[in-house]
Amino acid sequence: MSLRSSSPATLALAAWPAGQARALRFAALAILGSALLALAAKIQVPFWPVPMTMTTFAVFLIGATYGARLATATLLLYLAEGFAGIPVFAGPLAGPAYLLGPTAGFLFGYVAAAFIIGLAADRGWSRSTPKMALAFFAGDAVLFAMGFAWLAFFASLPNGAVGIGASAAFAKGVLPFVLGDVLKIAIAALMVPAGWTVLRRLRG
Repeated sequence: MSLRSSSPATLALAAWPAGQARALRFAALAILGSALLALAAKIQVPFWPVPMTMTTFAVFLIGATYGARLATATLLLYLAEGFAGIPVFAGPLAGPAYLLGPTAGFLFGYVAAAFIIGLAADRGWSRSTPKMALAFFAGDAVLFAMGFAWLAFFASLPNGAVGIGASAAFAKGVLPFVLGDVLKIAIAALMVPAGWTVLRRLRG
């Protein structure tokens, strides 16, 4: 029987050893994914008000390999860790106030992006580089839209202002990251189908 017909739709669940409790797999993968996100957030190029990090790349991989439900749960766990004060975000601090700051729209945009990409993975798109790239672009577009809107109009800034305006938000929160995200999409869109190929060869 082929891997395609006998395994779960998502790569992470297909690679997980069979026979273990579903709840245990779900919890372990969510914790592992939140740790990956925290690590990716610390790999950064310092911009203000939004630093360039590898978090988006981690979101792409989690959505594509976990599927919608598990990816969404993982991103919500990550936000909950930050809300509780664990320093998992790009900045040195965390806590409830961080989720009102300049990057909050992007943080919640990660959840939406992971869900959208996960839906595509649930439908088998993660086996195809073009389809996976399309899913990544769709998720990234929603992420940028949420991050831009929050930064422009709603963000709580250190000087007491609310939002930096649409022009500044686009210049500082969107434009510097477009090329980097295109590169991340290209790499992730190649990696995930390649993961299926490696798994298929390992399983014979």
